Amino acid sequence: MSNIKLGVEVVSAHNLLPKDEHGSSSAFVELDFDGQRFRTTIKEKDLNPVWNESFYFNVSDPSNLHYLTLDAHVYCNIRATNSRSFLGKVCLTGNSFVLCSDAVVLHYPLEKRGIFSRVRGELGLKVYITDDASIKSSTPLPAVESLPTKDPGLTHTEAPVVHPMTNSVPHRRVERHTFHHLPNPNHQQNQHQNHSSAPASSHHVPKYVADEMKAAETQPPKLVRMYSASSSQPVDYALKETSPFLGGGRVVGGRVIHGDKTASTYDLVERMYFLYVRVVKARDLPAMDVTGSLDPFVEDKDLLKDDFVGFIRFDINEVPLRVPPDSPLAPEWIIHSCWFNLEKPVAVDVDQLKKDKFSSRLHPMKTRDGRGTSDTYCVAKYGHKWVRTRTLIDNLSPKYNEQYTWEVFDPATVLTVGVFDNNQLGEKGSSGKDLKIGKVRIRISTLETGRVYTHSYPLLVLHPTGVKKMGELHLAIRFTCVSFANMLYQYSRPLLPKMHYIRPFTVMQLDMLRHQAVNIVALRLGRAEPPLRKEVVEYMSDVDAHLWSMRRSKANFFRLMTIFSGLFAAGKWFGDICMWKNPITTVLVHVLYLMLACFPELILPTVFLYMFLIGIWNYRYRPRYPPHMNTKISQAEVVHPDELDEEFDTFPTSRSPELVRMRYDRLRSVSGRIQTVLGDIATQGERFQALLSWRDPRATAIFVIFCLVAALVLFVTPFQVIAALAGFYMMRHPRFRYRTPSVPINFFRRLPSRTDSML
Repeated sequence: MSNIKLGVEVVSAHNLLPKDEHGSSSAFVELDFDGQRFRTTIKEKDLNPVWNESFYFNVSDPSNLHYLTLDAHVYCNIRATNSRSFLGKVCLTGNSFVLCSDAVVLHYPLEKRGIFSRVRGELGLKVYITDDASIKSSTPLPAVESLPTKDPGLTHTEAPVVHPMTNSVPHRRVERHTFHHLPNPNHQQNQHQNHSSAPASSHHVPKYVADEMKAAETQPPKLVRMYSASSSQPVDYALKETSPFLGGGRVVGGRVIHGDKTASTYDLVERMYFLYVRVVKARDLPAMDVTGSLDPFVEDKDLLKDDFVGFIRFDINEVPLRVPPDSPLAPEWIIHSCWFNLEKPVAVDVDQLKKDKFSSRLHPMKTRDGRGTSDTYCVAKYGHKWVRTRTLIDNLSPKYNEQYTWEVFDPATVLTVGVFDNNQLGEKGSSGKDLKIGKVRIRISTLETGRVYTHSYPLLVLHPTGVKKMGELHLAIRFTCVSFANMLYQYSRPLLPKMHYIRPFTVMQLDMLRHQAVNIVALRLGRAEPPLRKEVVEYMSDVDAHLWSMRRSKANFFRLMTIFSGLFAAGKWFGDICMWKNPITTVLVHVLYLMLACFPELILPTVFLYMFLIGIWNYRYRPRYPPHMNTKISQAEVVHPDELDEEFDTFPTSRSPELVRMRYDRLRSVSGRIQTVLGDIATQGERFQALLSWRDPRATAIFVIFCLVAALVLFVTPFQVIAALAGFYMMRHPRFRYRTPSVPINFFRRLPSRTDSML
């Protein structure tokens, strides 16, 4: 048995929904975690009950902690009927659990359990992980009886449960469809780094828990996948949800849970302090050079190759604070016009200067002083507004904590955020290009309004050696809407101005305009301060997306196959119906088809009702995360090295003639297969045209006579009878079928096409 325990303090509830005849509720809370169930006492007739009761769950497998869920259900005890009524629930995933020292009381809004449930109010909980051996787990009590649950959103009763006066009960594990967050073992370390400057391995989770979590990274994730297996990709490349402390409070499941802190104006970033120092002048400095002069400069850190003159120390707690944006934008200088005496330099601890820092979140992009490092900045682009963060020098785990706002002119637009390594610093100056680390694209229409999305986005870049993960970018995004009706109206408006539809551009004109637009934007942003270089603008604008790539061609082909996979599946299902693979299903299809054939006015209502039911059913499987780059769909994991080298080749090519000849022959082979498919499609269309064109006089005569007979039969025969007979003929039993193709198919395949006229 593991010594790790999950502590849950049920503090209070606020503004609960009244459930009894007196306009009040006798509330209690039921907690479920890892196959264990505990309950609080009942607070009689109180819509704002206070419990202050603690419970401790055993964590059977700490490596599985990220996949577990804590469920807190609030019920009202109804003594008259010996039942309970649902008041709301709170579900917390394992990635939101912290140590007891970091835990605070958070008030979670109660959620519904069904479509017709009525809930309101909040539940105050304090949830944390502990390995304190002196704390004993709560002892479950035996079950007494089962109580029915009254909930308008449910059509069944829940059992087994206990009498409301008992404190806890063992709970057998039941099968549930639970959507777990993707594992993020480094999440707890990142949260601790946000509040402390100590190394990430110092604490926040017990060491053996961290080791077991790290070992769990190599195990297959226990996920419920609601998408095709062909689109799955490695967990390290997937999107991970985080639960950070921001200015507005902790974010759990897209909701901002306010704690004891007051909300800040910048509620999507962590509070971050900046120390402003203005160096004015110096006097009475000693002579250090052999010529009796001095070349003074001031840094916030010393360099060993330079001579040390002296230093000054200030106590940080004496520096006044200001809270933006309530104060002026410019810093307020409190001291920094008095003269200070320099202290003598002391010996420098070289080992301390070379001490390794905590684990990185970005790949090193350059080497400095024999170690890997990066000087990174972010660029965000939406519409015509570009923003750039400050550059954080020599930091593999940068924290920008900068918040920006854009006016959304259309939900069907994309926000792009890119991360770059600044190569314009140091001795090289502006000789090198800024290196791309990765970017994130987020379509605004995929975001729910009002929800705060806090995710860790993997920065994936395709290199000539293959796809690489360059690090992770933690973003907090919120899409708000002032007028819901106006946003819905945007879906009916055209994407482009009217002139683009009256006099549309040609493909060549569009390519030229895109090229000129990128050049104009690069020139404008190149004059900004600090300037944004052309390679950054080109990477953010995807200027090379139109160039030939074998990888992109295969990816687009498989995308097309995925689109038609639904039609293929429907055709296979109908083929099984016709072959009577499942007689019961086939009989039911016959009944449904006969009903629609007899009442054709029900066809369209049935189709739309069926699509409505499919949409309602898929609502429970709706995506919880914003879409992100998928290496599987992009064919980046199985691409051939030579195809990558061709994709990264310059235009015009810089490769040898022999290599270009080989690639040209390969391109001819691929294009040949494409032209064959296009020719086959054109052949089928030309055969349809040949039915009435008299290119085959006998075939056209047969078809014309068939049309005359069909017209006469349809005039005297009800359409329902014709439709029913045709459907039953198509779904006839296999014993009445032939192994050879049917007569209409043979007739169609014998029709002429224009293939014979091709050179």
